[in-house]
Amino acid sequence: MPHAIAPPANAQPATGHRPRWWTELPLIAVVYALYSVGRLLVRGDVSTAVDHGLAILRLEQALYLNAEHPLNRLFTSTPSLGIPADFAYASLHYAVTPAVLIWMFRRRSALYRSARVWLMNSTLLGLVGFSLMPTCPPRLLDASHGFVDTMAQYSAYGWWGQGASAPRGLSGMTNQYAAMPSLHVGWSLWCGVLLWRHGRHPLVRAAGVAYPLLTTVIVMGTANHYFLDAVAGAAVMGAGALLVKPVTRFADRVKAWGAARFTGPVAVLFAAGPPHGSAAAQRPVSGAVSVTAPPNVSSGCKTSPGERIPGQRTTSADPPGTAVDGASVGGADPAATSDDAPAAAR
Repeated sequence: MPHAIAPPANAQPATGHRPRWWTELPLIAVVYALYSVGRLLVRGDVSTAVDHGLAILRLEQALYLNAEHPLNRLFTSTPSLGIPADFAYASLHYAVTPAVLIWMFRRRSALYRSARVWLMNSTLLGLVGFSLMPTCPPRLLDASHGFVDTMAQYSAYGWWGQGASAPRGLSGMTNQYAAMPSLHVGWSLWCGVLLWRHGRHPLVRAAGVAYPLLTTVIVMGTANHYFLDAVAGAAVMGAGALLVKPVTRFADRVKAWGAARFTGPVAVLFAAGPPHGSAAAQRPVSGAVSVTAPPNVSSGCKTSPGERIPGQRTTSADPPGTAVDGASVGGADPAATSDDAPAAAR
């Protein structure tokens, strides 16, 4: 997974091109809107979602992986843990994920595109998972299964309603049966990998480790996801990372196709870099070496005897007419200009 955002060994030096926010922002908005609408449209039958949830619960119990019950009991009985956990579940993925994306855009622009493609790939794969396997989260199972909905229990302390983590009155605007895979865990893992690999401060790298682990505990303690949902979220991120290179190559082909067939303002949308002829395209790259041969300063001319080249440095101990290499300008005898020579000779 880390190789998805690492530059290849034979990568060429950066050309100074940075991602353009006026194309990135609409692209991200469109993809997220399609994801949100698609998430609503793939609502499955409630009974099927409940069957899938119970099947996951039975599988976990058979594998002795049932960590949801003890965590949920802890969060339910301890408001000082349950209330912050509900706030974190309802808000962090909306705040931390865009913040890390912006950080990559501003501080790691050479790797930003791969990071963005990785996130989009995984998000769309998660949508496929919601479609193929609608799953009832633990909090919506019958109370006989031993789970308490902490979002409902502590709803008076937050902006969310009793029906979901969405704002009050808007629970119908979200798909509550999209538990498999957990993109809360998937997105937090994406953030964690980027912070660990590209953070320079030890606290940033520590946050990269802690954030996905904390998110996994929170989604289980609030009874929003099973442990296997979290595992599926990590698997989706891995698959999304493997698809970064082929998706990037396909996008480059589309850009090349569009640039060859469109002209004018439309062609800017398909341009791989700044528009041709713009100031950014004509600006020389920092650190580039000019291949133009330097001009011949003397142009074949020679200095006359005793003539000093303007600006030529002399040492403070040398008399006028002596160059920095100790030779006398104009071909004078070195002995005559030496400090050790008799005064008559000088």
